[in-house]
Amino acid sequence: MTSSEKIYDAVIVGAGMSGLAAGIRMAQFDRSVCILEKHSVIGGLNSFYRRNGRNYDVGLHAITNYAPKGARTGPLSRILRHLRLSWEEFGLIQQNGSKIAFPGIELNFTNDFAYFESQIAERFPDQIDGFRRMVAGLDTYDRLGAETSPKSAKEYVTQFITDPLLVEMIFCPLFYYGGAREQDMDYGQFCIMFRAIFLEGFARPHDGVRHILLKLLNKFRSLGGELRLRTDVTHIQTRNDEEVDHVTLSTGETIRAKRYLSSAGWPETMKLCGYQTPDPDVAGRLGFIETISVLDTPPKSFGHDKTIVFFNDSERFDYRNPEELVDLRSGVICSPNNFAYSEPIEENMIRITALANYDRWRKLSPEEYRREKLRQYERTLESATRFVPEFRRHVVDVDMFTPLTVQRFTGRERGAIYGAPVKRYDGLTPFKNLYLCGADQGFVGVIGALVSGVIIANMYAFND
Repeated sequence: MTSSEKIYDAVIVGAGMSGLAAGIRMAQFDRSVCILEKHSVIGGLNSFYRRNGRNYDVGLHAITNYAPKGARTGPLSRILRHLRLSWEEFGLIQQNGSKIAFPGIELNFTNDFAYFESQIAERFPDQIDGFRRMVAGLDTYDRLGAETSPKSAKEYVTQFITDPLLVEMIFCPLFYYGGAREQDMDYGQFCIMFRAIFLEGFARPHDGVRHILLKLLNKFRSLGGELRLRTDVTHIQTRNDEEVDHVTLSTGETIRAKRYLSSAGWPETMKLCGYQTPDPDVAGRLGFIETISVLDTPPKSFGHDKTIVFFNDSERFDYRNPEELVDLRSGVICSPNNFAYSEPIEENMIRITALANYDRWRKLSPEEYRREKLRQYERTLESATRFVPEFRRHVVDVDMFTPLTVQRFTGRERGAIYGAPVKRYDGLTPFKNLYLCGADQGFVGVIGALVSGVIIANMYAFND
């Protein structure tokens, strides 16, 4: 076993959004920071890759929490201030407009919340007053944290909204964009997701997630931060069950620091510490498939101009681990082309996400796995074309992810993108110098992950 002689102020496990943000924040104050990433690219759950000469985003449909230039409130504005980045550096372009589609009814929304309110007033006139009272009662981001009550979000919403269909339609986007629990989420998560999607809204850089990641990486390195790619942490060695002594790499090398941050997830971090979590559900039960269809024409050319469509084919939205490989009763259809770009993006794409059963995918043989990917791709497109114009004749290239893909490339147990159902807003672990950041700390999505990294760095990274 070899050991690095240098003792860092902080070692961060994972070069995703939260790890990069935490690293930047600490490096700004002359802390020596080393980020360890087991893969060859940064980004984690929001990364990118190139295949057949085309650029693809991983995980990114849209960035939530949009704020216009000059805004002083909200997570995006806070992140820009803390990371000392300009609004222009993120290069965010707003959505054209999205919708929630249930049988016989649609709710359209943009980044103008008043428009969404008007849609509810028009389609659910007897619910609009209760809806407004519900929104007025939401906690602000500043009040969310360790003291947040784990109370049911659905219990909160149904105090104000009595029409079950409207309740289901409101939760559909929130679950798909951040739901780690089946059929419900805690009140704190609801406040975060409702604000992120409806009160603030969607945007995207012209060049996709790589644009933001490279800005963050350049910032981190310019401050003296050290990034080590293809560096797999195999063990977090603790001392006297009180604190972390060092991390061990797959090469046998050990690295020491005064403090350690992990964006690997709660059960994944505990496993690295030698603890096997007793409850299998602590890792989360919810997995997804995603199909990517490259088209020979922009979606607008065949009548599809919505940025994102959240669909469900019955009045009841069943958000749970499905019994079959894929649950095609509901899903998300996103076109990266349908943002308000001044110039078109390079590729024409439609991406579709649906709930999937990790255990069933895992039990397939390699041959069965390949066959089912082809079959489920076709079934997914057939399901989606009930809610968007027919586009299958325009497909020229495809790719597809399953929960096994997510687990392989991110290390997430069971491929659960949104992580553990119970969030740890304080970021604390059983060890006094090890802290959690990322989805299991409680903030999801690109901006949420950045917020998480900054919060944890601010709370714990400057105490010597």
